[in-house]
Amino acid sequence: MKINTWFGTLETDIVGEILESRLLSKDIRKLALHSLSLRESRSNLPPEGFDLKAAAIKSGFAESPGEYYFLLHEVTLEAAKLQVSSAITPDQRIIQAVEALDDVNETTNALSERLSEWYGGYFPESGLGGEDLALFIVKYGSRENVSSEDPLYSKARDSMGAKLEPADEALIKDFAESVLSLYERRRQIEAYIESSMEQVAPNLKHIAGPMLGARLISLAGSLEKLAEFPSSTIQVIGASKALFKHLRARAPSPKHGIIYSHPLVNTAPWWLRGKVARAVASKLSLAARIDFYSGEKDPSLIEKLEAKVLQIRTLNPRPPQKKQESGAKLKKRRRK
Repeated sequence: MKINTWFGTLETDIVGEILESRLLSKDIRKLALHSLSLRESRSNLPPEGFDLKAAAIKSGFAESPGEYYFLLHEVTLEAAKLQVSSAITPDQRIIQAVEALDDVNETTNALSERLSEWYGGYFPESGLGGEDLALFIVKYGSRENVSSEDPLYSKARDSMGAKLEPADEALIKDFAESVLSLYERRRQIEAYIESSMEQVAPNLKHIAGPMLGARLISLAGSLEKLAEFPSSTIQVIGASKALFKHLRARAPSPKHGIIYSHPLVNTAPWWLRGKVARAVASKLSLAARIDFYSGEKDPSLIEKLEAKVLQIRTLNPRPPQKKQESGAKLKKRRRK
């Protein structure tokens, strides 16, 4: 069976044993370009559960897990840079940045979990995770190096974890530094998206916030397409599964898609979320059109939206009363 991976092509038998491998050079840019081409073609991708790290080591591409994760880290960052720089229009650059951010988030979460499991055998009582754990490891390494001023000193002193040998300590600290660099890269991409949204879609950013506004553009495909959408479409964008279920199986129609993350929507009482979501979607639609056709910032949009939401809350202070079922319906239900 032929399997295309980010580091080359593998030929395996039916049980997954590698019969032949055609590996790429360790040129980071070439590996990143190859990785992006695989994402587009999606041909002969590794099956679910296939261990890429073990395959890379067994085929001779990487000599150790540390080298594999280092190369994966560098290739991911280079692929993110290529995605951002290859876009043409400003809104397309924002879309590429959002997708790059998703890739970096996916890699960061996977490597953070690996770091947590790895270091958990040496200091299981730390209670740390993610960036905090990576910072702790880079600072101290072995729990035996924890200073007495640190809040975790007593836990480190009495820990039931295994002893961390010097060679393992050096490797895990290097791995933690790689994880930290991914967190930093994520912040850089988020800052890029925020500054780009201010230039490309200031009204959309002002109403939705930079990240939600950027994701709306990404889901629509461009700022132009988003500006063409009616507010009803913007209201449910990102809820395609629920919408198709509603159309095919007569399920309840979705009241909102990704705009649920908007603070005016997710903080609204449950009986008002549909109305508030419609109001927010209406202003988002107007903001996208102003951004695309004129580009002039209109501060009154958010003021009008807040006033509309306040009016909705004022007119509907309590949840609606449930309708009492008629006696005929109750008798019919009992007979069933």
